[in-house]
Amino acid sequence: MNMVADIMDLKKIIKQLSKEYTPYYIKVRRYLHQNPELSFQEFNTCAFIREELEKIGIVDITPVAGTGLLASFNGNKSGRTILLRADMDALPIREESQLDYTSRNNGVMHACGHDVHMASLLLCARVLYHIKSDLNGTIKLLFQPGEEIMPGGATLVLKEKRYNDLGVIPHIGQHVRPDLPAGKVGFCSGKFMASMDELFLRITGKGGHAATPESTIDPVLIASHIIVAAQQLVSRMSSPKVPSVLSFGKVIANGAINIIPDTVSIEGTFRTLDETWRQHALMKLEKLACSIAEGMGGKCELRINHGYPSLHNDKDLTQESKANAESYLGEESVLESDIWMASEDFAYYSQRNPSCFYLLGVGNENDGINSGLHTPTFNIDETALEVGGGLMAWLAIQSLNNQTIELCR
Repeated sequence: MNMVADIMDLKKIIKQLSKEYTPYYIKVRRYLHQNPELSFQEFNTCAFIREELEKIGIVDITPVAGTGLLASFNGNKSGRTILLRADMDALPIREESQLDYTSRNNGVMHACGHDVHMASLLLCARVLYHIKSDLNGTIKLLFQPGEEIMPGGATLVLKEKRYNDLGVIPHIGQHVRPDLPAGKVGFCSGKFMASMDELFLRITGKGGHAATPESTIDPVLIASHIIVAAQQLVSRMSSPKVPSVLSFGKVIANGAINIIPDTVSIEGTFRTLDETWRQHALMKLEKLACSIAEGMGGKCELRINHGYPSLHNDKDLTQESKANAESYLGEESVLESDIWMASEDFAYYSQRNPSCFYLLGVGNENDGINSGLHTPTFNIDETALEVGGGLMAWLAIQSLNNQTIELCR
């Protein structure tokens, strides 16, 4: 049998296995959805994942980053290594969906689809383990904790000796998107997701009676000027070719209708896809805010929690993966995605390894499955699991068989 026939047969086998295994992993996803755990508290989730891996036959499993797992198995043929990643943690959101598998952990919910990511990777692992005689190389499965809060579980994984012993290898991950219909996937080569920094401003003035503003230094007024003027970072100081977002979501001024407070606090986020501009913008923000406050008689202090870097998809690996997705799903089901101003700690892996992070459609408008990520009514069309697991298995085996990706970074 020639190579083309072998590949076609392998694709057919992966599709058949994915279809056969999907009902079981829908149950797995529902169990994970019912039992969510917050970042770095994924103890039961970790134990459950280990048990599921062992059921498949995978026994080379090592704890990483506290509550995460790095598993491994080899194909029957020697070759390169690839890492497939899923995140594990849930969000502090009280679920409002009326589902049979609604969260049992009050105030905690898988509202970002990490239950889907885990179930998909387990399905993928089972498919690949079944056909390991056709694998040229080694599969690494990373179940990573703590994606949702800084410093991010990826930063802890990067410190693990076993992870670093892998060297530079391709990394592949996926993220659910409810605005994409189930059955569709999206790829974006190059700059894809934004960096994220948390901003905490404290404006100090002099409080007093609202009827005598001349005897005060009004921090509310100063804060208002800073909020408006800071938008110059995006509208005037930034190149229009560099996407940037500056948003303030929390303002606290504990005065009253007739009381001007002493202080005002502001919290927000700055996001961009250019690391050089990121650093310049934060310095400019501090100078602008402090100058405005000083010019109006007050004082401003800016504290920055530096978050995840921007996520860069390797051009060769992403184009290869997109082409392989088209061969697996059909061209009509594979979309060219735009940049996404959300942030993900998968970005840390992409800074060191050729990486491909793509989007998995989980929406279904006809069935009313269209709530956004991080909302209390988020849900998925569970038929997406067949694509989520099967496609990742196909991308992995095709990448292992392709020796052309440049691994020097």
